[in-house]
Amino acid sequence: MIYLDYTAHTPADERVLSVYTDTVRACVGNANASHGAGRSAKAVMDRSLASMARMLGVAPEELILTSGASEANNLAVKGTARASRHYGKHIISTALEHSSVSGALTALMEQGWEVDLARIREDGTVDPDDVRDLIRDDTVLISVCAVDSELGTVQPVRELAAIASDHPRCRLHIDATQAVGKVPLGNVMGAENTPELPDRKESDREAAGVSALLPGVDLVTIAPHKFYGLLGSGLLIRRKDVILDPLISGGVSTSLYRSGTPDPAAAAAAEASLRLTLSEYRARSAHVAALNRKLRAFLSSHSGVRINSPDSAVPEILNLSVRGIRGDRFQEALDRHGVCVSVKSACSVRGTPSRAVMAVSHDRKNALSSWRISLSHLTTEAELDAFFKIFDECLSELTLS
Repeated sequence: MIYLDYTAHTPADERVLSVYTDTVRACVGNANASHGAGRSAKAVMDRSLASMARMLGVAPEELILTSGASEANNLAVKGTARASRHYGKHIISTALEHSSVSGALTALMEQGWEVDLARIREDGTVDPDDVRDLIRDDTVLISVCAVDSELGTVQPVRELAAIASDHPRCRLHIDATQAVGKVPLGNVMGAENTPELPDRKESDREAAGVSALLPGVDLVTIAPHKFYGLLGSGLLIRRKDVILDPLISGGVSTSLYRSGTPDPAAAAAAEASLRLTLSEYRARSAHVAALNRKLRAFLSSHSGVRINSPDSAVPEILNLSVRGIRGDRFQEALDRHGVCVSVKSACSVRGTPSRAVMAVSHDRKNALSSWRISLSHLTTEAELDAFFKIFDECLSELTLS
């Protein structure tokens, strides 16, 4: 099998698995309990949160552990909207968002909220001028992904944050699910007031992605299973002064905004995956960038192939279309040869055109023909060479059929 769908899911790092299993064995008590076993579990939970907070440049109380990015996105979007309903019911987002954001917005629209989608430029980025035109006195939320999961486009978060800063009642939510490990988090969350970290040189912090929240950024979603952590855990970073309406009520937990028995093992595993990803960021990125250059050169040699991802996209994600062949047909052909790729994001509805590709190409046929290759530091040159041969075989098969 040749796995080229790392944007949908990354395999858990063995080091992260070891942390998880060791913590499960060690923590036999409920972290909410007042006895010794409970206090031990809570101590592990507190250490994990403190370590992640230090790496991200936020306070531990600004971290909300969730069951994944979908829950974190729903909490950010619905929680902010409902808590701010007395100020207004207007939200700005884009056509590029993950279904956990767009679905939450649809649910809010059915309850009376108004949603405007900002214009997408030809390079796949959100147009800040359009956001500036759309924002109103009753706008309570802007929700934008930091890195688009289909095209790999890096959004102008700093410009959007500056716009949001001029409107104190408007919160900015950044879905950074695809950003961690792909771009320095300073591009997403900010580089000001970066905390001192042990055993890390000043010059290494930006490359490692360590940063503090940008002024104007209020909420950030992260999912460990996108950076070699475990499924079933997520993280919502919430600026201290942001009030949310909880999705889950009842019970004591690590946060007022998310009830449920704390999971020390999940927190420890999330901390381990974040630490490894940030510390190995530079080497991983260099490897993937070299693979991306090789992949682009190969695809560019085929006249019927259109690369939809802009040159500025993160190297881990490359979206393409093969003229005259639907993306799902090409995916199925590759799957028969043992190659795993995606048509749109894994959570999207099959058989419909890619909204992201439609937004940049304005070509329905091209959007229906699109599919995504996603690379990793685990991808080898030998795998890529084998993929090239299989691609050509599939192209011949589908062209003749």
